[in-house]
Amino acid sequence: MTFADHNGTDDETAGRADTHQADAAYADAEQTSAERADAEQTHAGQTDAGQTDAERGDARDYADVEVDVELDGSSFGEYYDEDDEEYDAEAAERKAAIVEHTGVRLQKVMASSGVASRRVSEDMIAAGRVRVNGEVVREPGRRVDPEKDEILVDGTAVQADTSKRYIMLNKPVGIYSSLRDERGRPDLSRYTDEFEERLFNVGRLDAETSGLLILTNDGDMAHVLAHPSFGVTKMYIAKVEGRMTPQTIARLTKGLDLEDGFIAADKARLLDASADGTSLVEVTLHSGRNRIVRRMLDEVGHPVIDLVRRRFGPLHLGTLAPGQMRDLTKVEMSELLTISRQAAKDTPAGDAADANTDDANTDASADE
Repeated sequence: MTFADHNGTDDETAGRADTHQADAAYADAEQTSAERADAEQTHAGQTDAGQTDAERGDARDYADVEVDVELDGSSFGEYYDEDDEEYDAEAAERKAAIVEHTGVRLQKVMASSGVASRRVSEDMIAAGRVRVNGEVVREPGRRVDPEKDEILVDGTAVQADTSKRYIMLNKPVGIYSSLRDERGRPDLSRYTDEFEERLFNVGRLDAETSGLLILTNDGDMAHVLAHPSFGVTKMYIAKVEGRMTPQTIARLTKGLDLEDGFIAADKARLLDASADGTSLVEVTLHSGRNRIVRRMLDEVGHPVIDLVRRRFGPLHLGTLAPGQMRDLTKVEMSELLTISRQAAKDTPAGDAADANTDDANTDASADE
């Protein structure tokens, strides 16, 4: 039985008791410490009289679901921005108070994030396979804040904040890597407008280049992926003029002096040298400099005919057709989140500030 099926079945059996407990939890956030203690004692007495231990446990779990998920008609995690005209400071404070006092049960967050069903997540917690903010947690009832706490399962990061969205796009040739092109040329808005979230592109691809482009609303992760200081590699396949030799491939990895400085490919290999006088070459690098792959291949005497980005960090384009999009899988999201969090830990505060300053220049131009 899936988590969704299990959740629906228990909702039917829990009945009105869930609603009453959820109402009590809402009221609890407004009570003083003494009032809360009295209410909890009275409620416990009433519950003990009519329920078994197992029934009480299930009822508490699903009362938590109501408290964790809804407040004032909005879903958990949809905090108002103070600059928003609809910002309600009082509602935001009440929500913050409920999160502080109750949070969300760890196994529920894991299930919502697609790690496993709630019951299996409880077993994983009990086995010591889960860490919260670096600490091994063995109690399934541990409460967390999905937007702030860092959760690891078997050493792999879990994206608990379900408000974040990650999309892979195979950008076609002729599309400009801008959300609103000033000249009215075809841009990424035709893709981002399909989503409720305000998505933006991670880095850029030249209009003549196709391939893997990430769309997201996660600014922290986008910064790590796009800025060359974090060393996230990108792999391109280029069809070039002329028959390239192994000696030329060696020049790409040894390094070249271009007009804006020295550059070397992290990896390069010759895939094919055709009889028609063209070659197919694979180039991997982490630089974010403008049109860098094209300029490197021009420098070694093999101008680009076609260029496609096949890989970005741990993500592979696979069989995704040009112009098509898909959500990243749970595994792909975990891989990206692990890279992002590790980069944040490895980067001193001063260096991170410098990287943020430089990033504006990096994103201003196409990085292939």
